[in-house]
Amino acid sequence: IEVQVIGDRYGNIVPLGERECSIQRRHQKIIEECPSVAVSPQLRRTLSRAAVRIARAANYHNVGTVEFLLDQDGNHYFLEMNTRLQVEHPVTEMVTGTDLVKDQILVAAGEELPYEEADLLTRGWAIECRIVAEDPFNNFLPSVGRVVFAREPAGPGIRVESALYDGIEVTPYYDSLLAKVTAWGRNREGARQRMKRALAEFRVVGVATNIPYLQQILDLPDFIAGDIDTGFLDRNQVLAEEHYEEQRRAAEIAALLLVTGGDRDTGEQPLNGQAAPTNGYRSQIGAWRRQQGGSTFAGGAMGRWPRSF
Repeated sequence: IEVQVIGDRYGNIVPLGERECSIQRRHQKIIEECPSVAVSPQLRRTLSRAAVRIARAANYHNVGTVEFLLDQDGNHYFLEMNTRLQVEHPVTEMVTGTDLVKDQILVAAGEELPYEEADLLTRGWAIECRIVAEDPFNNFLPSVGRVVFAREPAGPGIRVESALYDGIEVTPYYDSLLAKVTAWGRNREGARQRMKRALAEFRVVGVATNIPYLQQILDLPDFIAGDIDTGFLDRNQVLAEEHYEEQRRAAEIAALLLVTGGDRDTGEQPLNGQAAPTNGYRSQIGAWRRQQGGSTFAGGAMGRWPRSF
């Protein structure tokens, strides 16, 4: 559990609630929430006061997070303080209505914080998923290559921060994070349902991502019940590859259509000016289109895409 704080040079330290960061793979966070299902109003006040005391003792003026560990009895233990803006800060912004990036700049410029703790009103629930270039069906090996097509989800309550665009080269030399998707809802279940829709709409063709992995986690009974901790993924078996085989097959056909221009002459040259090998896929395109409701391909985009891949 981490508590978001911000302090200015005038002695003002404001806590902005906690974030739930227990779902981790190899000690890397992949799903974060605000607030936490494990934190009661009383414990929230206790953690916030402790975080403020730590920041004040350090004469802290910046945004930062104070991390705690909770045991099964609700006892909390100080872990560390991250003196920076965390990757998962959007969930706090969506619940509190603040702009932590702007506030960080104001504080760095010597300005006084424009609000106090009493001014903040939390509303709803937010969940963030990290989209990374890893192949969950191949022991999470890094996935590199060219992103042929990318389409990000959108709509009410959905926020996407992304480095993706058509043609980007994903290399092994940098962090594997491609995008962050944050979903807000009136309650946790509302945020979960919106996140499920957002992940189902996210399209990345050319490199493998952990989207199927995240989709299955969101549907686990323990996740739905809020029974989560740092051992969550060890206790729950995820990744039923056969469940996604049909969607992955559809994705391959969609990628082929994107590269070749479909099964009709559009007057456009394929990528690199060379015809892509079909390997028997062309005979499946018509059947796939009928299955998808008669989608068409023109000008480098498809009218309707497979529901999930």
